[in-house]
Amino acid sequence: MTSFLIPYRQGWRSNVRADVLSGLVVGLALIPEAIGFSIIAGVDPAVGLWASVAIAVVISFTGGRPAMVSAATASVAVLVGPLVRAHGVDYLFAATILMGLFQIVAGALRLNLAMQFVSRSVITGFVNALAILIFMAQVPQLVHVTWHTYAMIAGGLAIIYLLPRLTTAIPSPLVAILVLTALSIGLHLPVRTVGQMGHLPDGLPSFGLPHVPLTLETLQIIAPYSLAMAAVGLLETLLTAQIVDDMTGTDSAKRVECKGQGIANIVAALFGGMGGCAMIGQSVINVSSGGRGRLSTLVAGVFLFILLAALGPWVGQVPMPSLVAVMIMVSIGTFSWNSIPNLRRHPWQSSVVMLATVAVVVATSDLSKGVIVGVLLSGVFFAQKVQRLFSVERTQDGDTATYRISGAIFFASVHRFIEQMDTGNETASKVVIDMSEAHLWDISSVGALDKIVGTLAGNGAEVRVVGYNHASADIVDKFALHDKTGFELGVTPH
Repeated sequence: MTSFLIPYRQGWRSNVRADVLSGLVVGLALIPEAIGFSIIAGVDPAVGLWASVAIAVVISFTGGRPAMVSAATASVAVLVGPLVRAHGVDYLFAATILMGLFQIVAGALRLNLAMQFVSRSVITGFVNALAILIFMAQVPQLVHVTWHTYAMIAGGLAIIYLLPRLTTAIPSPLVAILVLTALSIGLHLPVRTVGQMGHLPDGLPSFGLPHVPLTLETLQIIAPYSLAMAAVGLLETLLTAQIVDDMTGTDSAKRVECKGQGIANIVAALFGGMGGCAMIGQSVINVSSGGRGRLSTLVAGVFLFILLAALGPWVGQVPMPSLVAVMIMVSIGTFSWNSIPNLRRHPWQSSVVMLATVAVVVATSDLSKGVIVGVLLSGVFFAQKVQRLFSVERTQDGDTATYRISGAIFFASVHRFIEQMDTGNETASKVVIDMSEAHLWDISSVGALDKIVGTLAGNGAEVRVVGYNHASADIVDKFALHDKTGFELGVTPH
């Protein structure tokens, strides 16, 4: 809720001019992608376009990350193709409503806190993979085309990068789109247009519930899809929110964002749209063009609505090279170029996590799989690092052997704990296990201590365990099997 400590109205009034102009750029950039995502999902382009309008407008009011753009996305679209083919588009709308409900529940349960387990290396890999995917998505527009296409893309990139040196009054991507569109129409250039990407809507969307039977069987059909859509949508949204946080140097209310995404998806489905989530490409366009507030996202959605409802024939004439130039700019700006020299400077484990995340996302075009692989690798490397910070020191005074344990004892370090204790070779008649510098984290660590005490006692030694901190004492008291009459609670620095 950090961002909501700032007056809500500040997200609307603090950056009006730049928000409006950046929203216009984003509104145009949403069209070809929404059409493409509709094709991926196996539905009419209108389904993706109206979804983008509804989600962008609603999330501008309900979201927790100002300036982040949400709309129909490929990560959600790829999940619903089998559902549409097997049961029809109305089941997609029903699944999207349930998706929204799942996301609202996720926000209520604070599942956004799971982002704390995503390391910086995973986020960097996620960003780099998305940059690569954004560029790869432009490749079809670069093959089997005339030289005019390449010339227009080059000209568009020149405007995008050179105009800010002269003036930043108008976002350079917007200028590039307007100039290239005027040239394309005026000179009748043989280039692909937005209209050739797919049929634009002829009328306005209708409001209503999906035509599906309200039965348990319907729920069983849509629930698995809805759960997957909700999870993937929130994952991409929360990662994109973190990226926008970093770009703008501000914080966001991610719990609010989870609920806001759910509300936006429900509204989108009621207007005949598919599910969606935050879009890193359009969000980068928005921020790079000066967008900082909620108004930028609202303008993007409203402008897209106007384009579709009133200016369809004109929108259809926008040349694809102009939008390709913008998306190439997004790809270049999204990629973390510092991550390349950092491959040598950072620990090799961090580099492996980053590269693995990139490789899996690019290979599968599935953001969730790449992030899951990155998180799992991060966990494995972290466990290995922690277990190396563990040690056992043995001293003997007469017939009493004292083992001083230091470090964290948990599932990854219990084998090392048992091995270093070497209880099978202990000859002292009295053994003291000093835990004042150690911490027991889980039942695996308690089980290891049970095994050690049991082995020593079985060999005839008198065993005392001393120095537990309070947390370790609690877990031992609840789960240990060895005789606890000899254990002593110590005063420790923990």
